[in-house]
Order: sequence, then C-alpha cells, then structure tokens
Amino acid sequence: MESVDLHETTNANHVDHGWQKVSYPKRQRKTKPNVDPNLPRPNGTLTNGSASVFRSLEQQSDDRRRRIVEAQRAYAAAAIDADAKHKPKRSVIDDSDDDDGSDLDGLKPNGKPADEEKKAKQKKPKKPKVTVVEAAAKIDPTDLSAYFAEWNGEQQEIQMQKFADYYGKAFQLVVAGQFPWLKLFRESTVGKLADIPLSHISDAVYKTSADWISQRSLEALGFFVLWSFDIILEDLAAQQAGAKGSKKGAQQTSLKSKVGIFVALAMVLQRKPDALISVLPKLRENSKYQGQDKLPIFAWTIVQASKGDLAVGLYLWAHLLLPVLSSKNCNPQSRDLILQLVEWILSVSKARSILVNNAVRKGERLVPPSSFEILMRATFPASSSRVKATERFEAIYPTVKEVALAGAHGSKAMRQVALQMFAFAIKAAGESSPELSKEAAGIVIWCLNQNAECYKQWDKVYLDNLEASVSVLRRLSDEWKEHSTKLTTLDPLRETIKNFRNKNEKEMGNESDAATQALFQDADKYCKLIAGRLSRGPGCLKALAFLVVAFGVGAAVVAPNMDDWDWNKLYVVISSQIPV
Repeated sequence: MESVDLHETTNANHVDHGWQKVSYPKRQRKTKPNVDPNLPRPNGTLTNGSASVFRSLEQQSDDRRRRIVEAQRAYAAAAIDADAKHKPKRSVIDDSDDDDGSDLDGLKPNGKPADEEKKAKQKKPKKPKVTVVEAAAKIDPTDLSAYFAEWNGEQQEIQMQKFADYYGKAFQLVVAGQFPWLKLFRESTVGKLADIPLSHISDAVYKTSADWISQRSLEALGFFVLWSFDIILEDLAAQQAGAKGSKKGAQQTSLKSKVGIFVALAMVLQRKPDALISVLPKLRENSKYQGQDKLPIFAWTIVQASKGDLAVGLYLWAHLLLPVLSSKNCNPQSRDLILQLVEWILSVSKARSILVNNAVRKGERLVPPSSFEILMRATFPASSSRVKATERFEAIYPTVKEVALAGAHGSKAMRQVALQMFAFAIKAAGESSPELSKEAAGIVIWCLNQNAECYKQWDKVYLDNLEASVSVLRRLSDEWKEHSTKLTTLDPLRETIKNFRNKNEKEMGNESDAATQALFQDADKYCKLIAGRLSRGPGCLKALAFLVVAFGVGAAVVAPNMDDWDWNKLYVVISSQIPV
C-alpha cells in the first residue's frame, strides 16, 4: 500500500478542510512452527495419545489394592486367633453339646452370672408409708420430758430449735405426699385449718410440750416463730418452682414432710400467742413475708393463735390481713380467706363479749382506726362496686365496729381515737355513696361526743367539706332525740352551729354556682333547726317538765271528773311544746 503525504493531500484538496482518511497496512502475523503430535505437552498430556500410555499406571494401582486386601485379611486372622486364646476352656460336655463357640451356660459375656445381674437390676424394696396419725401415736410424753431435761442450761433459742428437731425426727418417715400442707391450706376452710396438724397429737404430748413452752422467754419464742416461717416459706418457694417446671434441684427440699415444724409452731402459737404479735412489725415490713400467695400460711398461724387467745386473733387479723383489702391487686380468693378468718373468730362462743371487753389490749386497740376505715369502705361501697362478698362484710361490720369504738368514754385514749377517726370520717361523709355517707356521718357525730376538740377540727374544714358537713348536719337534725341524749355537753355544738350560720350567710351573699348555693342553703336550714332545739336547752326542758307535773296535779285536784278526751287534749298541747 502506498504511503500518503498528509500535508500534500490537504493542500491539494482544500474542500475536505484538511481531513483525509488514512489506512495502515496489516501487520504480518508470525507463523508458529509445526509441533509433533506425538510429543508430550508441558502439562503431561499427548496431543494424539493411545490407550497403551496408561497401562503401566493401572497395573501399579491394581498391585497396591491387592496388597492392602491381603494385609487386612492377615490382620483379621490374627485377631481371631488371639481371641480364641483368651476364651475359657470348655468341658467335654460343653464341647459335645455346643460346637458353635458360644459362651458358657449361665454366664454373660462380661463373665458375671446371669442370676447376679438380674438381682442387681431388681428395684429396691420401697419403705413402708407412714401416716401422720401413725407417727404421732409413737411419740412418748415420758421420752419427750427426758429430752427437755437434757437441754437445760443451753440457750433458749437453741432449745427451741431442738424442740422442732425432735418433732422433725418423730415425723421423718412421713413423706410429703402424706402431708401436702400447701394443698391442704389452699383447699381447706379456715375451720379445718384450725385442726391441722395438732388434731393427731395426744393430749399428754401436747400438755408436756405446752408446759415446757410456757417457761421460755418471749424473745426466744419470737425467734422461733420467724425461724419456722423461713423454713416454711423456703419449702413454699421450692414447691412453686417445681410447679413451674424448674430444675429438679429446687424440688428436692419438698420431698421431706414438714409435719414436724408445723406441729412445733402450732404448739408455740396456741400456748404463747403473743409470740406472733412480737414479730408482727417484721412480718409487715420485710418484703419476703409479703404477697398474697403467703396468705394461707398467715391465716393458719392466726387461727392457731386465736385458739390460745381470741383477742390476739382479731388483733392480728385487723393489723396483718385486713390491710390487704385496700390493695388494688387483692383477688377474690384472698378476700374470701380474709372474710373466712374473721367469720370464724366471731363464731366462737361468747366472741362478742370477749372482744369488746378486750378492745384495748396492752395499750393497743384490737381494731385501730386505719383498719376500721378499710372495713367501713368495704362494707359500704358504691352501688356499682358491690360484689358477692359485700353482704358478708355487712354481716360482720356491726360487731367489729363495736370493738373499734369500745372504750372508756372521754378518756385520753378515746379522745385520741376520736381525732383519728374524725379525719377520715368527715371525708367519707361527703362521698357519693349514700350508705357510706350516712355511716360516716354517724362516726363524725360519735367523734364529736368523744372529744370536744373535734368541733374545732370540723369548724376548720367546714368550707372544704361542705357536702360532708351537710350530711352530718342532716343526720344530727333528723336523729336529734337519739343523739342529744348522748352528747355530754351542748355548749361546743351551740358555738359551732353559730359559726356555721355566719359562714353560710357570708357565702350565700357571694356569687357562686347554683350547686354550691344549694349546699349552703341546705346547711343553713339544718343549722337553724339544730339552733332552735339548742335554744331550748336542758334548763328549759326541766322547767317545762316541772310545770307539766304541777299542772297535772292541780288539774287532778280541781277537776277530778275530767274525761279521757280532756286528758288526751292536754297531752297533745304539752307534747307540742317539747322540742324533739
């Protein structure tokens, strides 16, 4: 191909503006030399090989496999010979009867007799089941007294632990299945709980134990109560964990029966109920004793203490169980158990007189004001909040209320109680529930009669609790004849009503909503009624009574022939003048 001068071409043909298509000659490719197809390539293959090339390799492979197979056969034969040397020699009888090389008759491959191996696999004989009744019948009071004598000189706390250990050993053959205490506590009524498990203990054994317990200090007994609680709660936790399918290790503590600890604890609670009261603060403050799952245990303990002292039982119920009702998480089962317990206490013979006469025990009230408020609200709920248990609360309320209000009239202790009750009663009197409002108003009037200081408290909170004040004034006016005879003095009431009327008059003159104005008008109406009756005080009544008697005597002398109609007419006239 001819070469082209770009410069010349551009000048010759200016129409293309100097652009010219240029082509280059093809480069000559190098030719590779011919390769012999029979020669091996770098990778070891032939371009045109034949089948005879692999023959030597196949022969070597076959020889190698043959040697491996022969070695395996030789090793197997040697192993068989070695095994035959270690086998025991057979008797002539065995050789003639059995030529297949099997083991001796009656022997297992491990060389042990077959009978021995069968015996080893047999289950161990089970221990005989012992019931609580059977174990309790074997306890000897003489033997128990001897044990008590051996413990003299030791610390009383250690003695109490040994006391529980004695009964633990006495019932050690009783398995948990014979005394499923948690199931019994949950499924039994409170009446049946009272007999668990001391109903199986003989009177002689119980008396021996009770006499010994009575000589222990209250501190040692309180220690024992908490120590026993910890053991029982540990078993409770193990059973609950087992029910949830936790590890077996957590369930092992429940395999042994806890009859012994329950027997010992029940004896202590019945003989010295105050031991439970002494640890009450710890039971209420420590979180490990809290929870509704523990209520059956505490119900059982309170029942046992009640058998020793009924007043202690009500005290523990009011301080430990009744506050659970105010919890938002209180379920129907817990409420039923709480009611069962107080119903059982009140069902005891002469319970009312026992409890009222012991309403104050060692300076503490069986039913404190805080517990009474809980009971009052549970007994008089809103109509929409009534449940089946409400009727049961209504049945126990009068007796418990009588215990809560019992005491020496006007005493220092009762004046303090009146102030505490007034604080919550004046608020409850203003709530929307008519039954609760009426009951709380009655409590306010009771407080006024117990402590004149309550009048001053009422005067301070009058405007803030106007609706409650109207409820109290209404009941005081409607039931004047009943309440006026109970009021020891009318002067504080007269002064308070006067202050209320001044406040009513002032507030009614201000601009306020219609509902508030209506309340002040109602309050002022009842204040006027009460003030009118107070103006005719005891002095006026006595003078009027004297005039009536004198007039009657004079009329009988002057006009002995007055007929019945005249006497009835005179009675109506006089009665109309007597304030009610």
